[in-house]
Amino acid sequence: MPFYDALETRPSSEREAAQFAALPGHITQAQRMSSALAEILAGVDAGAISSRTALAQLPVTRKHELLERQQAVRAAGGDPFGGFSTIGWRGLLRGSGARRVYQSPGPIYEPEGHAADYWRVARAMTAAGFESGELVHNCFSYHLTPGAWIMDSGAQALGCSVIPGGVGNTEQQLDAIADLRPTAYAGTPSFLKILVEKAAEAGRTLSITKALVSGEAFVPSLRDWLAGRGITGYQCYATADCGLIAYETEAREGLVVDEGVILEIVRPGTGDPVPDGEVGEVVVTVLNPDYPLIRFGTGDLSAVLRGPCPTGRTNMRIKGWLGRADQTTKVRGMFVHPGQIAAVARRFPEVSRARLVVSGEMANDRMELRVEVVPAQAGDAELAGRIGQALRDVTKLRGEVVLCEPGSLPNDGKVIEDARSYN
Repeated sequence: MPFYDALETRPSSEREAAQFAALPGHITQAQRMSSALAEILAGVDAGAISSRTALAQLPVTRKHELLERQQAVRAAGGDPFGGFSTIGWRGLLRGSGARRVYQSPGPIYEPEGHAADYWRVARAMTAAGFESGELVHNCFSYHLTPGAWIMDSGAQALGCSVIPGGVGNTEQQLDAIADLRPTAYAGTPSFLKILVEKAAEAGRTLSITKALVSGEAFVPSLRDWLAGRGITGYQCYATADCGLIAYETEAREGLVVDEGVILEIVRPGTGDPVPDGEVGEVVVTVLNPDYPLIRFGTGDLSAVLRGPCPTGRTNMRIKGWLGRADQTTKVRGMFVHPGQIAAVARRFPEVSRARLVVSGEMANDRMELRVEVVPAQAGDAELAGRIGQALRDVTKLRGEVVLCEPGSLPNDGKVIEDARSYN
């Protein structure tokens, strides 16, 4: 399959240099135009943020914090975007620039600017085999949420025509497919399966031969099921806040990160990058002047795959969606957050990783903090006691501490594991 542009195959060092040369100006513009980021990044010297190490020193803004800020500012009669957007419409601080406004669950409101392929999805469509001139049946919702418009704009930028199918109305959609014979599909993988099954029940064969799916897990069994019925499907990872983050290629080896974002994997509850291969939370800096999210915590878990994509694309690859990072749980009536466990671990240079396991039955909770330390200290009762006291200081709860050897804790991104029985 062809590449979307030459950016995909440039040397990794060239990409890194270009992105971090652009980042200081991007941060400066965000500090000047976004009241939220002016506050979050107060005192930050934008000119000094020219490397991954420097970027990692900035605070992470997580989705729940964005929602809370939007709610608070709206309640006070202010900007419905909570100060994150640099564009708007008449009557707002930013009096123009928003082509559309979306409402995602929360509700969270997101703007869309006037840039062509604003969400940058044409790149993912190219990797999925979409070509200029094709007819695309788009089955994401066009109602309030941006999913359909994300795909629509990418298809338009690629030179495709679009059927705005939306969701539901399966019989009517099948009629449209039969009459118009689109070759490509955009939507969730589960709805595509429904269309294929309903068509088969009616003795029809879909004209669709390729698909770009998102919005839910695209498991290999469903991918193979579709392939057995003549449809080659690829997935992309996109959000309403960030647009395209990463996309699948014909190599089927993880997802390649989009050229318009800087992606980090951090330990859940912190802003600390983890080593390549370790599971953590996806944090994205979006090089979008209209909605300049800087170190935005998506709440999704993934891990970096080492090495370049076999297709020749040279950007970082991630494993795909591996779950959610928000592992906050309640123990004996008290909330315990991943950030608290990270705070305990930071107090001890001997500790490289920590995992809190909550077990027992409801109303009889037991906490066990498992920490990786160097082998020589694995039996250090005094160290375990000090860590246990720190755990109590931070969480206000007692827990047992177990010292473990390096590499012994599961690599699944979990900082808190709820192993209680709820029967």
